[in-house]
Amino acid sequence: MATQELHQAQRQTLDLRQKLAPQMQQSLSILQATALELNHLVSQELVENPVLEEDAVDEAPEKETEENENREAEEEFEELSRIDQDWRDDMQQSRSSSPRTEEQDRARQHMLDSLVEAETLSEHLLGQLATSEAQEEISDLALILIGHLDQDGFLTQSIEDIALESGLPLAGLSEAMSLLQSFHPVGVAAQDLRECLLIQLQRLGKSHSLEYRIVDRFLDELARKHYPQIARRLSVTPEQITTAAEFIATLNPKPGSAFSVSSNQFITPDISVKRDGEDYLVVIHNDNVPHLRISNTYKDMMSGSDISPEVKDYIMGKIRAGKFLIRCIQQRQETIRNITEEIVKRQRDFLDKGIAHLHPMNMAQIAETVGVHETTVSRAIAGKYIATPRGVFEMKYFFKSGYETDTGATMSNTSVKQEVLRLVKAENPRKPLSDDKIVKKLSDKGIKIARRTVAKYRDELDILPSHLRRSY
Repeated sequence: MATQELHQAQRQTLDLRQKLAPQMQQSLSILQATALELNHLVSQELVENPVLEEDAVDEAPEKETEENENREAEEEFEELSRIDQDWRDDMQQSRSSSPRTEEQDRARQHMLDSLVEAETLSEHLLGQLATSEAQEEISDLALILIGHLDQDGFLTQSIEDIALESGLPLAGLSEAMSLLQSFHPVGVAAQDLRECLLIQLQRLGKSHSLEYRIVDRFLDELARKHYPQIARRLSVTPEQITTAAEFIATLNPKPGSAFSVSSNQFITPDISVKRDGEDYLVVIHNDNVPHLRISNTYKDMMSGSDISPEVKDYIMGKIRAGKFLIRCIQQRQETIRNITEEIVKRQRDFLDKGIAHLHPMNMAQIAETVGVHETTVSRAIAGKYIATPRGVFEMKYFFKSGYETDTGATMSNTSVKQEVLRLVKAENPRKPLSDDKIVKKLSDKGIKIARRTVAKYRDELDILPSHLRRSY
């Protein structure tokens, strides 16, 4: 008997786990989803769950007017009405008190209509090839070479290798490459950086210039800023090399980058932090999140007595699933709001004074204050953005490790990076600061940091080593 009860208890536990696991997965997916992903998930649910429907935010809340004969259904509906009303209130608070005017709607639509699909580099070159007067054979070879270009506009293989692998004539490929190199953007279809820069100098009429000779013969030395050595080899002064290097730096090392497919992408913040007198107000953007409710048609069906128990059970299951989805969306928004409010409290100096005053902060600290697990914070901030008076930032940007100064104050690693950047900007260009000297200056300010960490931060800030920053 005891064994039978044990098996029954185990089976009930297994059934409960199987029932809760999908709901838990759905809850985590909704929490972690971006606004775009959430809309996609809800669209799928609207197809699969017939009792769900999207609700216009500005409609008046529905009230239950009929008495339900089924006690279980009545309890479900009362709970649903409470959630539905809370959600409406939350949505109404986040919306502007005055609706958009027709003029604003037209301006918004014009902006959306103006976002066209960006032209790719291949399409740009094909358009020029179609209007060129090249022979058909050369045009066909040029078409093949376009297929060998990378996103920066360089040939991924030398024309010798292409000819060897494909059996195409090398002379024809060379002529086709020259044709493409005459197209826009200037420098496209080059086989390496040196050739790309030389093409641009030729098009600028500088085939016999000092800049051309430097790129042609001393590009590696130029990258290392060995200006005195280059000057001796070319019998000119270091000052002339410096001037030529500044002009070379204006050339485009990646001519195809202008046709990046990301040129029309933009970020829609999930939440805003706005100045409100001496304080900051957190406003969650519920307009980007779908608002759902249970269809009145199915509520009426449940209150009727002419449907079978099987149909009633099916509808009740869908209602429970719909109610759970609505609760998950509401909890997602509340969690994001609570986390943001705590971020604002801890990063007040950042909001008031800027990036250099960002404080160290980790997810465990926020989780403890908000009353959730650390992994919940991690999921809630994934792919979410905050619009602040200092700009739009990804939420994870605010979670930084940091250092303690000699005075006991704390600084985030981002703040230390900004200090490194400030020191480099203020240095004497003829005697730039080495990493060891930067460590010493930071130490004088009470910031203890290793030399290898300075080198790491300098790389992340795209700051060259001191010997490459020196001006002659």
